[in-house]
Amino acid sequence: MSLNPQYDTIGRSFVHQYYLLFDDAAQRANLANFYNEEKSLMTFEGQQLFGRIKIMEKIQGLTFQKIQHQITSIDPQPMFDGGILICVLGQLKTDEDPPHTFNQTFVLKPLGEGFYVEHDVFRLALHHTA
Repeated sequence: MSLNPQYDTIGRSFVHQYYLLFDDAAQRANLANFYNEEKSLMTFEGQQLFGRIKIMEKIQGLTFQKIQHQITSIDPQPMFDGGILICVLGQLKTDEDPPHTFNQTFVLKPLGEGFYVEHDVFRLALHHTA
């Protein structure tokens, strides 16, 4: 394969669609369509998850009632195997908590005519210092 010339458009479209679904409790279960049962990996705040079922259990098990992602930047980058690396920086507001900075990195891999999330790393930018 080679570099995907549409990497920027695909990456930005994916990010917008992903957070639109995530922020809508009625649509959140549809995030499962982005993940593959045998090839998707997620690291969520240091916790490693493998496969669509475990990833969705984590996402659906989060305890907030309301969530809103405000995206600051989206940095897509083409990969030599046709995949797309996407780094996202933003702020996350849940329930009545103050907003927190977060970063999330995705690796999209081609599958048929579309893509799936092969890697997903999420981290809040909380600094616990003494």
